[in-house]
Amino acid sequence: MRFDASEEVTMNPYLPYSAVIDDIFVETEDGNLKTFRIVLENEEDRRNWTHRPGQFAMLSIAGKGEIPIGIASSPTEKGHLLFTVNRAGVVTTALHKMNVGDPIGVRGPLGNGFPVDSELKGKNIVIIAGGFAFTTLRATLIYMLEHRGDYENITVIYGARTPGMLLYKDELKQWQERDDLNVYITVDREAPGWDGLVGFVPTIAGQVKPSPENAAALICGPPIMIKFTMPPLEEVGWRNDQVYLSLENRMKCAIGICGHCNVGPVYVCKDGPVFTRAEVQRLPVEF
Repeated sequence: MRFDASEEVTMNPYLPYSAVIDDIFVETEDGNLKTFRIVLENEEDRRNWTHRPGQFAMLSIAGKGEIPIGIASSPTEKGHLLFTVNRAGVVTTALHKMNVGDPIGVRGPLGNGFPVDSELKGKNIVIIAGGFAFTTLRATLIYMLEHRGDYENITVIYGARTPGMLLYKDELKQWQERDDLNVYITVDREAPGWDGLVGFVPTIAGQVKPSPENAAALICGPPIMIKFTMPPLEEVGWRNDQVYLSLENRMKCAIGICGHCNVGPVYVCKDGPVFTRAEVQRLPVEF
């Protein structure tokens, strides 16, 4: 049975699905970012699981705790879930030490996700990401490519500090070779062997100057990146209600009960993590 925080359910919403780690991929040269391929143990749970690009799940490790992680796999990728995890604290460090076949708990899917089947259909899409925040946007892009006829032009602007810190390198190459995508991959500074774009993501966005006509921008990245990405978009006419942001804010229960992530009337875990920039600007300043 799938838990949906918006519906009345009979199961305990705090109980995770039983799952196992099916595969592990080291994404970055420093080893601090790994993608975990996770499979729910129960066949019925796998069959009933449905999520939208942009949603997240709580991953739990016995004796360590649980953490909110964006779902990096598209709903079109059946039978497994992908989570790209940055090693940063107790739970993520424990996860990085785990091996294929080890048990893990998955609670979700949670949050609202990007409106890929409603507001975004029929529009020109601009995806802008920095660092390891590309995870849920990877899920979104995969979904859109599987439903390519539902969207107009798709532009991807993605950057990292160095070439070795870019995620999903094989897929990046495949996307760059497609003739139905505009892909701009950049690194912060010159690097040996790198012949691609050089410059911060906001700088590249300013150079690309994506048109706001019949368009939506999906932006994920560090707050400083988002802050400096908005001025070049505003200069060419982008409105706040055209820009979708994926945010995190102290999520704990992940179902809008504990209050850890609320800002004013909004619970980031339940009402988000996806908001338009117009919605964010209506929140209290503390956000």
